[in-house]
Amino acid sequence: MQGVTFDFTGRRVLVTGATSGIGAAIARAFADAGADVVSTGTRASAADYDAPPPGEYRQFLLGDAASTDALAASLDRLDILVNNAGTTSHPEDFGQAVDVNLKGVHHLTTAIAPLLEASDHAGGGAVVSIISMMAVFGNSIFPGYSAAKAGLVLMTKSLAQGWGQRGIRINAVAPGPVRTPMTVRYADDPAYGPATAQRMALNRWGEPEDIAGPVLFLTSPAAAFITGECLVASGGYMIAEA
Repeated sequence: MQGVTFDFTGRRVLVTGATSGIGAAIARAFADAGADVVSTGTRASAADYDAPPPGEYRQFLLGDAASTDALAASLDRLDILVNNAGTTSHPEDFGQAVDVNLKGVHHLTTAIAPLLEASDHAGGGAVVSIISMMAVFGNSIFPGYSAAKAGLVLMTKSLAQGWGQRGIRINAVAPGPVRTPMTVRYADDPAYGPATAQRMALNRWGEPEDIAGPVLFLTSPAAAFITGECLVASGGYMIAEA
């Protein structure tokens, strides 16, 4: 986010799945903007990671009811929730993909809602869920993942309708091809990486920081009149000619 400045001083932000890739970039961006960041990961402590995430650390297993309730109970206040954690799962694990990526996100979001409602953040408490462009056009390899992410789009719109009067804004960001530890093998594959980049108007794979910017915007006072929307950040992948 070179050359772009946001000020989240005094704001408390929860970023799930903040130990690598897009989640780590989002957590760092909020920390750099002065926010009090709470990062989650699946390991017991932040010290278990080669590059510990910023701010406070909470172990959290998305889709686990007890873990979700414990995370919500550990927070005394919150202004912003970023639902980044998720799993692709194997094709045969359709139910698991939906349980984790859709039901799990819904459980956490509703558990956190009272804290967001009490926020005095300019523009109100804010939620951003990281979905995927697969929510728009599907994916034959991970059908459960695509279905769950598509469900998150409508969950975002539905909760935004119901929670607007509570002072809570809810939006989503759908990344396109982004180079992360999970996708680098595809990005660097000569048979796949360059062809994917050529389909994109910007002719390059995204970096995790390319997604952090839209998230900070949507949770900032600059987006105080935006709710129930899904912002696609795909480098132009979605507008490619057939």
